[in-house]
Amino acid sequence: MDRIRMVLCDIDSTLITDDQRLTPYTKNIIDRLHDHGILFGIASGRPINEVNTKAKLWGFDYNFDILIGMNGSELWDEKAQKQYDYYKLKREWMKEIIELMEPYHSNPYIYYHDVMMCKDADENMMRSSRKNGKEVIVVKDMKEMYAEENAKIMFRIKESQMDEIEAMLEKLDAPYKGFKTQPTLIEFADKRTSKDYALKEFCKMNDIDLKDVLAFGDTSNDNSMLECAGWGVCMANGSDDTKAIADDITERTNNEDGFAYYMEEHFMKKYNW
Repeated sequence: MDRIRMVLCDIDSTLITDDQRLTPYTKNIIDRLHDHGILFGIASGRPINEVNTKAKLWGFDYNFDILIGMNGSELWDEKAQKQYDYYKLKREWMKEIIELMEPYHSNPYIYYHDVMMCKDADENMMRSSRKNGKEVIVVKDMKEMYAEENAKIMFRIKESQMDEIEAMLEKLDAPYKGFKTQPTLIEFADKRTSKDYALKEFCKMNDIDLKDVLAFGDTSNDNSMLECAGWGVCMANGSDDTKAIADDITERTNNEDGFAYYMEEHFMKKYNW
């Protein structure tokens, strides 16, 4: 890249460690980008009302310039002080998706306002609750899961089922899509929803050329973002499909300061930042 105007990162398994820490080295890199006028943001499958707490939680005394939530269904523009909401799943689609996944005996859940609504409060759900700081509500009737439109619906599955489910999803002919975001997690969203859609909208509104965007991710839901950015980097711990489409792969994993080390060696030294 000849020029960088913005750096955009996925959170889990990319920017932070597996035990949910942002390391001092990573914070230092982000601070140096900020000091040199480079926009910085995070793109996540989590909702914006959770993502927008991260800067303060990690000890920054400024807000991030761009936040992408719900895999691109939500966008926060810090300069404009405005949130934009994009495509959501229709209620009838959510009902279809739940029925589609029934043979796999999975546990569906959604972000519902400021809680997580699920079929079963199993250990995976309670672990997510502790990680996200959100209360878990168990539905009494599955109709509650599709009482209103939602950006996405998620399913916890067994890792051994992933290949079979992904093969099924490749043949899916519907206005929605399903994709892997973790080895045991499948998410469904409107086909038009993606991290790259929100990124493109932000760049249009802020007169930023996509070729001046540097993006980091680790798995399938990051692919479109890495492909549309000027330079897309997959983490060393990333999935094979993401490594295949990336422009480069970090030398270290997310538990070894992979993002920070890559930035230092490939860009900070080059630009004397």
